[in-house]
Amino acid sequence: MEVLELQNKTHDESKQGEAFAPFTAEVNNFQKYFYIESYGCAMNFSDSEIVAAILNEQGFGATTNFEQADLIFLNTCSVREKAEQTVRKRLTEFRKAKESKPQMLIGVLGCMAERLKAKLLEEEKLVDIVVGPDAYRSLPGLIEEAESGQKAVNVLLSREETYADISPIRLNSNGVTAFISITRGCNNMCTFCVVPFTRGRERSRNANSIINEAKNLFEKGFREVTLLGQNVDSYYWIDETKNEVVTFANLLEQVALVSPLLRVRFSTSHPKDITDEVLYTMAKYENICKYIHLPIQSGNTRILQLMNRTYTREWYLAKVDRIKTILPDCGISADIIAGFCTETEEEHKDTLSAMEYSKYDYSYMFFYSERPGTLAERRYKDDIPEEVKKRRLAEIVEMQNKLSYQSNLEDIGKTFKVLIEGESKKSGKDWKGRNSRNKVIVFAKENYNLKPGDYANVKVSECTQGTLLGEIVD
Repeated sequence: MEVLELQNKTHDESKQGEAFAPFTAEVNNFQKYFYIESYGCAMNFSDSEIVAAILNEQGFGATTNFEQADLIFLNTCSVREKAEQTVRKRLTEFRKAKESKPQMLIGVLGCMAERLKAKLLEEEKLVDIVVGPDAYRSLPGLIEEAESGQKAVNVLLSREETYADISPIRLNSNGVTAFISITRGCNNMCTFCVVPFTRGRERSRNANSIINEAKNLFEKGFREVTLLGQNVDSYYWIDETKNEVVTFANLLEQVALVSPLLRVRFSTSHPKDITDEVLYTMAKYENICKYIHLPIQSGNTRILQLMNRTYTREWYLAKVDRIKTILPDCGISADIIAGFCTETEEEHKDTLSAMEYSKYDYSYMFFYSERPGTLAERRYKDDIPEEVKKRRLAEIVEMQNKLSYQSNLEDIGKTFKVLIEGESKKSGKDWKGRNSRNKVIVFAKENYNLKPGDYANVKVSECTQGTLLGEIVD
């Protein structure tokens, strides 16, 4: 899996997502309530929407106040040690709530639950329920078991589960943008990554259910969908009724055809799997956003081999060239790891130069964190001192800050079609939206009769490192 947790941008308006978010669904008249927080990648946020739908069917309503809840769930990430530490700290903060409401149940969902399994119940006495990413359908039974006073666990992985028949309840929804999960699991055994062990083998969701979900969202007023998967480009589904194979390029086209007013994004792409067919499909349809998240992880071939990334530095840079040939205005972002096992200073500099060559609009950047059970933990010594990792990461962040600002400067004077997502965080007099390249643009409302979900042509007049600023043009 490619990491989608933190990014370099510091301007408030530019954040594409947070490492944690509680849901903000409205409270209705239910007898019991649940509260859920999501951490880590976009897939976890999408999974929380599936969990919400399952709980709703069981008569549980949503609450934004965890002290009111009968059920508290943390949907967790195991990509980095820090993510797990954050969850453990958050669990301690629920202790007082449970002391004042002993019947309250606390559960841990997602990758951390899958990685630690029943051990989590021993380490965190506060936890009543532990559920892996493929076992959410079993939640009603697990809740019943926990209500009887027993600890409840289901962390079984599946080769078939895609939750294709469940209509997610949109959490943290702005009513404009939404996630659609199209694949689950991952077959890429990157040595640093725990995801194949926590989310299982890769499988693709029924294409018809994806198209129907996109149509339903559009009919409800949503104007942008993001197709999600650990590796969307390896999507492969056989339509047995038509005896046809649906590839990611085919699926992308079908979603784009739902309506020209529905924008389509996707994440994440593995460099080895994104094809010319996908790129030409993107070029063919104006409503497929010209933006690709293309993780590099390292700019050095030897380190890439140690990571089992299956491509060389030269091959990756050639893929960047190919993208820019077919899609000259395409935005590109990346995941980057500093200080992987045995990385030398020269190899670190290769990463910096690869960033400069690729001219990323932004990046998600980390220093290497050894994860138990991964191939890297078993094969290599984590031998780079933490202070060296942090210094290299700081240099990577500095490089990305420079590239982001340069990219934004180049957009001054240009006009972009912007999908309005809501008001600016800084002023109710301004709208905030994104262009096709996934860049955030803030502009004055003025006297235009616009609302979230509308499109506006905006001319960029100035910029910060993370945000474009402009005004509406007719």
